[in-house]
Amino acid sequence: MRILSGIQPSGQLHLGNYFAMMKRMIEYQEDHELFCFLVNYHALTTVTSGELLRKQTLEAACDFLALGIDPDKSIFWVQGDVPEVTELTWILSNSTPMGLLERAHSYKDKLAKGIAPNHGLFAYPVLMAADILLYGADRVPVGKDQKQHLEMTRDIAIRFNQAYGEIFIVPEPDIPDSVAMVPGIDGQKMSKSYGNTIDLFSERGTLKKQVMSIVTDATPIEEPKNPDKCVLFAIYSLFLDEKGRQELKDRYLTPGLKYSIVKKELIDVIWNHFTPYRENRASYVENPDRVRRILAKGADKARAVAADYLRKVRQAVGLNY
Repeated sequence: MRILSGIQPSGQLHLGNYFAMMKRMIEYQEDHELFCFLVNYHALTTVTSGELLRKQTLEAACDFLALGIDPDKSIFWVQGDVPEVTELTWILSNSTPMGLLERAHSYKDKLAKGIAPNHGLFAYPVLMAADILLYGADRVPVGKDQKQHLEMTRDIAIRFNQAYGEIFIVPEPDIPDSVAMVPGIDGQKMSKSYGNTIDLFSERGTLKKQVMSIVTDATPIEEPKNPDKCVLFAIYSLFLDEKGRQELKDRYLTPGLKYSIVKKELIDVIWNHFTPYRENRASYVENPDRVRRILAKGADKARAVAADYLRKVRQAVGLNY
């Protein structure tokens, strides 16, 4: 089965990125055909500094490699190194109804939060569809917030296939309930756009500040706490197995629990979990040319697959003559 997913290098990667996508992708490479990429074209909707985008793209690549993406077991590349995706985006744009894009919840949500509207932000789902369809992905791991975009990809693929023949594979979503929506420190979905993240590889002082900022309720210490409505519990649980979650839940239900103590524990849990990866990451950060070579090799592999699909598309729509 071919698995594909990408992530924006639009800021430091965080726990939401890790549990909703990165960790799962790294696990998939052992038993599936994995396509994993950094979506720097998408990042242009929010990152306006060329120097910053270059820096963040390399840093995100280092994060993935440090966490375990193996370029010998997967195809790992940067979106912008495969220009075929922009051609397919334009072709798909000509068969994508405006009404479909106007219904996008993500676009409306970003406008509501004050992000200036532009065509890139509006047409984001078409580029995402091209990203997926260009490589024949069977399954796409995404967070709950991207579910509608994937449904739009399916709609775009079905519409195109109905018009031109069965060219595209219609992908299935992969959204496990346990990580469908990783909460940020304010209880909303963890997102760089919302400034509510806990970063993977920050300094310990920054990690402490982020964790201690997790919102909690005003339940008195002497009363039981409700784990099902607690952001702190939800984030901590990401690092626990079933037994560990039950033990933490029992602590919540027992009078006397202090949120500050749980937060201090969580700081250590996060720091210790990523310590081996942090040391591995340093070796990539110190050798950016090595990282560039890995990405270039991955792009060559991705282009070989993309070229075959694009050839079929060009033939179908009449661009080859």
